[in-house]
Amino acid sequence: MANNFPSIAFTPAVKVLQEKYGSRVNYDRMEKRTVIDGLSENEKSFVAQRDSFYMASCGENGFPYIQHRGGSKGFLKVIDSKTLGFIDFSGNKQYITTGNLVTNNNVSLIMVDYPNRARLKIYANAEVVELSNRAELLKTLTLLDYAYKPERMMLLAIEAYDWNCPQHITPRYTVEEIEEALLAQKEYIKKLEEEITLLKHM
Repeated sequence: MANNFPSIAFTPAVKVLQEKYGSRVNYDRMEKRTVIDGLSENEKSFVAQRDSFYMASCGENGFPYIQHRGGSKGFLKVIDSKTLGFIDFSGNKQYITTGNLVTNNNVSLIMVDYPNRARLKIYANAEVVELSNRAELLKTLTLLDYAYKPERMMLLAIEAYDWNCPQHITPRYTVEEIEEALLAQKEYIKKLEEEITLLKHM
């Protein structure tokens, strides 16, 4: 695992701009600080709660490609503190990300918890694993009651990670989260309706 996120993200060109706009001193300190070697329990828990993330890869022509990955909550599995994995299901069969990984296996992930305005960024090296090659890994990554056809597995060896500032994250909620938030209110309304019905029959 790389020393820290800035050691990868802060290229010479990036540092020139940081110097120009007055942020280099602070980021130089950040670049030199010691970081945890691998995901902590906080990051592991955050990953386990995600039902989607975005992954960027880079093609042979130099253009990046960003793909949305989604599934049931926890479909992206924490294998250990330095490895994530997921099953790549059949989709539109463009194979852009998979093709990009043939020539460049460096990827970048962004995971967002919209209600809590939290965002985790990860640099990783991706490895494509055929379903028939590692039965135990397939067992670990398999999702129960998921109707789509698995095509391959992907392992992500984490190089570095960092948390983003929440300033520009607009809170958004899934249907499941809204229903959970309204559950107490629904139960209260149901109780009132039952009491009204009872009073009407007295």
